[in-house]
Amino acid sequence: MKWIRSLAMTGAAAALAAGQLLAGNASAAPADGRADALQQKVDSFLASHPGERQIAAGKATMPGGSVTFSTTGTADATALSCGYGHLCIQDGNGSRWDYYSCGSYDFYGIGDGYFNNNQTAGTVAKFYNRDGSLRWTSRAPQSGTASWTPVWHIRPC
Repeated sequence: MKWIRSLAMTGAAAALAAGQLLAGNASAAPADGRADALQQKVDSFLASHPGERQIAAGKATMPGGSVTFSTTGTADATALSCGYGHLCIQDGNGSRWDYYSCGSYDFYGIGDGYFNNNQTAGTVAKFYNRDGSLRWTSRAPQSGTASWTPVWHIRPC
């Protein structure tokens, strides 16, 4: 009887050690590649925008502000937060464009998404077609949905 108990305890200890070994191997494996895919988005953006730089994981400077790329590849329906004095956009890929400097800028977002014009009350953001014609405007404070594919240029203020 004693030897059966000893055998059972040895088997349990072996199973526990094997389980810990497997868990250790699983955690050492790379995630699902999302970090690599996110870095590829940043690298691609930086390659086509000389002079811009990466400022955080998934985030880079852009003319007029910063852009944060998404790992999900789609926009979510959560409220788009935006600092005071900023014009923020989330495109159909989930990328977030944060404009905080006045000027005229090319825009690279696509798909349907959201905007939050949280600039000084009355500030008008303008959105332009590919040919430079005015597509629509937003008077701060205002937020809503928009189709970004036809927007090629933005003037936040």
